[in-house]
Amino acid sequence: MANETATLNAHERADALEHAMVENLDRVITRSVLYTSGDKDPTGPFQDPLPPGKHVLQGADPRLKPMPKKPTLLDYFERRFAPANHLLQSAALAKKAGHNEKVILACLLHDISIMGFIRSDHGYWGAQLIAPYVDEEVSWAIRAHQSLRFFPDESVGYKYPDMYIRLFGEDFVPEPYIKRDYEKARAHKWYMTARLICVNDIYAFDPNANPTMDEFVDIIGRNFRQPEEGLGWDDSPSAHMWRTIMMPTRAL
Repeated sequence: MANETATLNAHERADALEHAMVENLDRVITRSVLYTSGDKDPTGPFQDPLPPGKHVLQGADPRLKPMPKKPTLLDYFERRFAPANHLLQSAALAKKAGHNEKVILACLLHDISIMGFIRSDHGYWGAQLIAPYVDEEVSWAIRAHQSLRFFPDESVGYKYPDMYIRLFGEDFVPEPYIKRDYEKARAHKWYMTARLICVNDIYAFDPNANPTMDEFVDIIGRNFRQPEEGLGWDDSPSAHMWRTIMMPTRAL
């Protein structure tokens, strides 16, 4: 068995470990089709039949760090989001440049969807996640940065990122909806707020820069409306999205 395990690649070893962990749970873990689409054909069977005597998980996943009864934004950063050094570096740059707190908060949260929810169209998803809790200018800017980042603005020293050439290739052309939303954002009164997200974004991450969340706790306190019930348990239009992040393998 040890020799067999040694021949597995990293992905296969992770799958094997996860399978062993799931087998030890008293509830069956289910996943949304979106979580497996691509690795599996979403039009085919997406989960095995429920074993006799077993029930599905309908609550918190015991493999994840437990959330408090009334979670805050910081709790999600600590217990559900991927390492946020990129966001902290971006916010630290904006703060060092003397930008106002709306810009700093927008930089701190601009990739929040990638860190904790979904990568595709992350600007739109991220804006929707935070819209009930921040000034409209902040959520609008995060939504708009999705399209603005693909188009340079020499007036503020923003050029097309070299990282995008490496990631997407020199011949990449953004989809028509991106160009449409760029043109709309370019004429918007909050254009510069969104553009400053791009300017203070970190496209070549500095491994030696390690700002901490402590630098931004006061800014979050003044600019993020924490619901009394806890983020995810309130009745906002995006509370269900936070609950999904809190309990990503909840059956229904």
